[in-house]
Amino acid sequence: MLAAVALGAVLAPLNSTMIAVGLPSIVDDLNASVVSATWLVTSYLVVMASIQPLAGKLGDGMGRRRLILGGLFVFGAVSLGAAFAPNVWIVLLFRVGQAVSISVVLANGFAIMRQVVPSHRRGRTFGLIEATTGLSAAAGPFVGGLLITAIDWRAIFIVNVPVVALALAFAWRSLPRDAKQNPWSGFDYKGALALPTLLVATAVFFLLLSSGGGAALSALVGVIALGLALLLLKIELAHPDPVFQPRFFKLRGFAAPGVGVATSNLAMYSLLLVVPLMLTSRGSHDELEIGLVLTSLSVGMALMTPIGGRLSDRFGRRAPAVIGLTLTAIATLVPAITGSGIGVLPLVAALAVVGLGLGISNAGMRVSAVESISARNAGSGAGVYSTSRYFGSIVGSAILAGLIGVDRSATDGIGAVFIVVAIAAGAAAISALFMLARPAVDD
Repeated sequence: MLAAVALGAVLAPLNSTMIAVGLPSIVDDLNASVVSATWLVTSYLVVMASIQPLAGKLGDGMGRRRLILGGLFVFGAVSLGAAFAPNVWIVLLFRVGQAVSISVVLANGFAIMRQVVPSHRRGRTFGLIEATTGLSAAAGPFVGGLLITAIDWRAIFIVNVPVVALALAFAWRSLPRDAKQNPWSGFDYKGALALPTLLVATAVFFLLLSSGGGAALSALVGVIALGLALLLLKIELAHPDPVFQPRFFKLRGFAAPGVGVATSNLAMYSLLLVVPLMLTSRGSHDELEIGLVLTSLSVGMALMTPIGGRLSDRFGRRAPAVIGLTLTAIATLVPAITGSGIGVLPLVAALAVVGLGLGISNAGMRVSAVESISARNAGSGAGVYSTSRYFGSIVGSAILAGLIGVDRSATDGIGAVFIVVAIAAGAAAISALFMLARPAVDD
């Protein structure tokens, strides 16, 4: 069961980072614009953030096994469709299909592990899953570059098929059977429509801000997004069983790690984007050297995440999260103080400590969030937590673009990005102080 869930979880970050190196090839081969190709990345993040609460809620009512199996099968099918697409818009359509189907797998995979794994082993179990996803995210650009060099960009979609087949084999044999239920009785249709609409409007707002889309248009979209947020809150608070549970954030065990993962992911994502820009602007570092610098962050995170999970089982969820995020916050002060003039060795050391800190904290935060919710609502809880994570990534990307320009040429803003990173990491460390050491609910 762990293998099935981990393989499914690997597909999400792998397909988020592999495509980054494939965008130039897609633009050239399909005669696409850079803007349309950029949506291949943005749409994936937005849909992932939008769909997971809905997917988790459906799993709570419909059964998680059938949704995981269906999601894996659809992911494999749409990956093949993207590989043979004749133009960029068809690729985009299948790319959205990837995000929807893997969101179903992720939300219900973490929920089913919450359901079957006892509390004293959840930390190490979730730590192993988090470690595999971290490694896949780090390996994505390398794997993508290798496949594109050896074959072409279409191979980055075809490579998903054997992974899906293996995950399906494990899932079919191991996942517990679902009880017969009727998830559509009293289903929150209004919330299911309002949530993705709000997140799309929010993403468009940030994109307009970062691309200089005009003050009037940006303000209009911002007002629409604010109105949608208030409408969603009204709908969900009035519904007895909403898709997006705002009441989850009244629980310390959920709200604190939810804020922590959003702010820490904002910091990490901003670093992953700004460091290559800074090193490239110096003109003395090639792609291999830049990749090795970033590896110091990803390797530290992958190595420490399983250990962080075990620590959270032994000492409680809060202590490893506080220690890990405090280390991360301290490490981000180095580039924040030195700015864009930071040397390579201090940068590598700082990134390594950031990765170690995130690795120590990741598993405990996720476990705290999902076990603060009853097993019956575990899918909804896992989905809302994942939305918080992706929201941090989207906001981090938008802040980066706003500070250095949409064409990433305003390198004077790099120092400001490092300051934002340090503030976000500090906020994550403070939020961890409010976590619960042990689950408030354990059924």
